[in-house]
Amino acid sequence: MADDALATPTAAHRTHMRDALLAWYDDVKRDLPWRRTDDPYRIWVSEIMLQQTRVDQAAPYYHRFVTAFPTVEALAAADRDDVLKQWEGLGYYSRARYLHEAAQHVVDAHDGTVPRTWDAIRELKGIGPYTAAAVLSIAYEKPHAVLDGNVIRVLTRVFAIDEDSTRSAIKRRLRALANTLIDRARPGDWNQALMELGATVCTPRQPACPECVLQPVCQAVADGRPEDFPVTPESTPIPHHDIAVGLVFNDAGELLIQRRPDEGLLGGLWEFPGGKREEGEELAAACRRELKEELGITVAVGDLFYTLKHAYSHFKITLHAFRCRIVEGTPTPTLDQPFRWVAIDALDDYAFPRANTRLIEELRRRQTEPSLFDTPGA
Repeated sequence: MADDALATPTAAHRTHMRDALLAWYDDVKRDLPWRRTDDPYRIWVSEIMLQQTRVDQAAPYYHRFVTAFPTVEALAAADRDDVLKQWEGLGYYSRARYLHEAAQHVVDAHDGTVPRTWDAIRELKGIGPYTAAAVLSIAYEKPHAVLDGNVIRVLTRVFAIDEDSTRSAIKRRLRALANTLIDRARPGDWNQALMELGATVCTPRQPACPECVLQPVCQAVADGRPEDFPVTPESTPIPHHDIAVGLVFNDAGELLIQRRPDEGLLGGLWEFPGGKREEGEELAAACRRELKEELGITVAVGDLFYTLKHAYSHFKITLHAFRCRIVEGTPTPTLDQPFRWVAIDALDDYAFPRANTRLIEELRRRQTEPSLFDTPGA
């Protein structure tokens, strides 16, 4: 489609899309918990959760989170570890850290009211153009169009946009197109309707085109190739890493755990110390090296206790947990990576990455085994 056609849809497109899509949404929209409130704080929480999470996965976490922190003031006053614990299992933990920091800013700078202007809400940590548009349109009926994966898919199909939708220039044009189409009388409903269509009808594979209210104006359907859109680069192989961690017990039967640095993947969560195996390195040697580098301790590495596989969004891991005993040194963490000795039954009080929680389940299951606390090389 030509650039000018992309930027300026016809009046027929606009009229049909607005009338048909909003009528469809009013009739079939899903009953979701964040659609039962007009509280800007709760709408904001839901949008942060939905950034990288499917609706069915987010719903129970949303209930748990807003029960624990029912207001922005409650979230701002909470301990960060408590916030991460409520987020545990949802993934992309920077979202929780940024949400916590942003709540504190809202309380300090905006008297506890979620900002209602574009510039003010964009100043909050963790709020990009999509989240800003979603919160402002849904909570405050501001005419800002959202652009997420569902919306991109619908728009590129309706207008047969044969260009790489991941490119910044194309995303800017798609955002301008979305703002041209938005229903200014019902911007929040319009945004949710467009996303709803992409999530339930205009799906990535086998879209239900005969059921779609936009079929009469969809160029991809007219061309007989809806699954050709959106255009994206070819995917690259997902890398895999072997991770070796140490289950280090003290004389009281407590385990050594360490908190990850605030910045970076899984920042602020607790884990069993260890790290990535280097090329050609034995797993036991990797465990020994990592504990020396991270905590300044020399350990005797014993039997392999447990192995598990886990997939993140951009890579996969196999985690290998070894029973270990300190033979030299005292744990000395860096400033932003404190450690603690914790009983197995108390590990649930700490927020761990999902892979570690599976390891904890195995520890709990086998804690009655006398051999669990045997120290290697003792």
